[in-house]
Amino acid sequence: MDNTYDLVVVGGGAAGFFGAIQVAALDSTMRILIIEKTSKLLSKVKISGGGRCNVTHYCFESSKLARHYPRGEKQLKQLFRKFQAQDAVEWFATRGVSLKSEEDGRMFPTSDNSQTIIECFFKETSKHNIQIELNRSVIEIVQIKQRFEINCQHGERYQAKKVLIAIGGSANSQAYRWIEMLGHTIASPIPSLFTFNDSQKEFKDLMGVSVSNAQVKIAGTKFSESGPVLITHWGLSGPAVIKLSAWAAEYLHNNQYQFTALVSWIGPVNEDEIRAQFNDYKKQRGKQKVISNTLFDLPSRLWQRVCELASIDEQKIWSELPQKNINRLIEFLIRCPFSIKGKTTFKEEFVTCGGVELSEINPETMESKKVKDVFFAGEVLHIDGETGGFNFQAAWTTAFIAANGITKK
Repeated sequence: MDNTYDLVVVGGGAAGFFGAIQVAALDSTMRILIIEKTSKLLSKVKISGGGRCNVTHYCFESSKLARHYPRGEKQLKQLFRKFQAQDAVEWFATRGVSLKSEEDGRMFPTSDNSQTIIECFFKETSKHNIQIELNRSVIEIVQIKQRFEINCQHGERYQAKKVLIAIGGSANSQAYRWIEMLGHTIASPIPSLFTFNDSQKEFKDLMGVSVSNAQVKIAGTKFSESGPVLITHWGLSGPAVIKLSAWAAEYLHNNQYQFTALVSWIGPVNEDEIRAQFNDYKKQRGKQKVISNTLFDLPSRLWQRVCELASIDEQKIWSELPQKNINRLIEFLIRCPFSIKGKTTFKEEFVTCGGVELSEINPETMESKKVKDVFFAGEVLHIDGETGGFNFQAAWTTAFIAANGITKK
């Protein structure tokens, strides 16, 4: 068996497949192999977006798109000028896969099935005769003259003129050890995109209740995000929480995920305006019961809980509501405290803050500055985005640029 290739792609995920397909399309003479350490290909593509695959985000301006990346914004702003979300949409469209955008900007295949994306990739790899091998865990890459020898855990060996490393992110720093052996610096991998575990569970019985426009802050910091918030049996989730976890990933890691989250159930608001509003209610709705007349379009169970925390009696009417109760009501409406201890990370969708330092990568080609003819793409790099299709877009973009770098040399 001939184990010599023009290009070996390490990693059978989104970036690996996209890179291999792009290289083959640009140079049909190249012999290409994708090797994957597990028995599954495109596993994140399959489960992303609840099995629908959140391919990208409806944001077609490079600089605006780059602002959604806590790590890598500066470099991606430059990279997106070469291949951004609109290019990804067009790439899939020319291969028979149309995408649709939802209200929050997330883009999915119109089939609402991630298998559509997977089949598109398999069709392309088959068309270009790209070979694929599973259960091949790389332990080292050795440069021998003008070639690389890729050695795997169970003794498999491959020779390649060029290598594209697209192994994705991992919680285990040992997964990057063989990349360090090539001379690269790895920013320690820590979780990004996770939910918050409430240690006191005062809202546990409200699990499933959601608010469409809340604001979540981390007390004592400037970290704050707005958007939908979902109460779960373990604590807080929803886009605002998950987005906040990305921007505050390093801070939260350094604080062992113990902090106070302050939730405004009614979004970013002016406290004085809310106070004036309540004083109006005392005059205009004086005979109405406070608890049984829900305000701000909040779910009634949530409004009742906030009133209970503010020590408002079930029979209390607005005209009889003392100022101290109004003060407490405002406090629990716009600064409702949650004592967070720990996080919940969905392992299959684990996203890392960390990876290969971008200063060691040529942004024009995604080639290593340390080792000629070694390229990188996807989440193995020290790049991560908010939830909403941004991490896949970074994978498509870096893989596209790497493919152009590989074929131009």
